[in-house]
Amino acid sequence: MWLGGSQGSYLGLIRSGSWLLVRHFSRQRAVNVRKINPKVPFPEAASISQSLYQIIKHHGPLTVPNTWLHAKEANISGLKSKTHMKIMLKWMRGRKMLKLFSNQVGSSTKFLHSTLPEEPRTDQAEVPADLHLKTEKPLLKRKMQENKRS
Repeated sequence: MWLGGSQGSYLGLIRSGSWLLVRHFSRQRAVNVRKINPKVPFPEAASISQSLYQIIKHHGPLTVPNTWLHAKEANISGLKSKTHMKIMLKWMRGRKMLKLFSNQVGSSTKFLHSTLPEEPRTDQAEVPADLHLKTEKPLLKRKMQENKRS
């Protein structure tokens, strides 16, 4: 009798749960960009990616067609086609050289490649760890002496 009212809610939970499972398992797996084959030997892939990185860094966030136009102007050696450039861009994203983000323009979406922000480099020498220890030791000694007195 007291289960009568809750059976409907249990069926609703089961139906929604099964719907979520179907939706989850019907999706394709994301491509593992770390395992992209650049189709050229590694030293050549490194030089191509360095050239593409400089183009994107110099001209700002670029779409794939704009990147291809700049790459043709730069005459990057080893870059065979636009498809090969797309593979190289994906390889660079897997190596954390580039970032892909979307820009909503009206009803269409543009995908732009940009460089990741570089870590700031400090030219000053770091403070040695010994200096920190010397400043901390007298404080510790004082606290220990105060604890012994009380």
